Amino acid sequence: MQKTYKMSKEHLDELKQELNWLKTVREHEVADQIKEARKFGDLSENSEYDEAKNEQARVYYRILEVENMVAHAEIIDHDHISTDRVNTGCHVVVQDAESGEESTYELVGSQEANPMEMRISDESPFGQAMLNKEVGQEFTLNVPAGKLKYKIIDIKA
Repeated sequence: MQKTYKMSKEHLDELKQELNWLKTVREHEVADQIKEARKFGDLSENSEYDEAKNEQARVYYRILEVENMVAHAEIIDHDHISTDRVNTGCHVVVQDAESGEESTYELVGSQEANPMEMRISDESPFGQAMLNKEVGQEFTLNVPAGKLKYKIIDIKA
């Protein structure tokens, strides 16, 4: 079964722009680099040529990767997010059972995760532990240092 990539409409638009840039600009730049490197002579000992070919492979790989994400994108519609249970797209307020400290996280698809901005992937251990929990429910997260317990305080769209 093909994996779907959960993401916002904005992130999908960014991927489409990147794909367009890769195909219309970057691909041609790399082709020009290869053409220029060929002028340096013997290809078997031409490091510029080797590097240009490696860059071409990276660009083609990224094109395939982005095309796959765009083709299998599942848009998270923030206007229709249920707040009965934790699901992708929600903002979740959790309380650390030990310290009592509260933190708010946005549960996002793996492509948009950024822990520094409190955007947690729904595929991460923490995100998976929160999924489908209701307000008031507790969950435990196993970490190398032991077990961490949290309680769901609030779920917002």
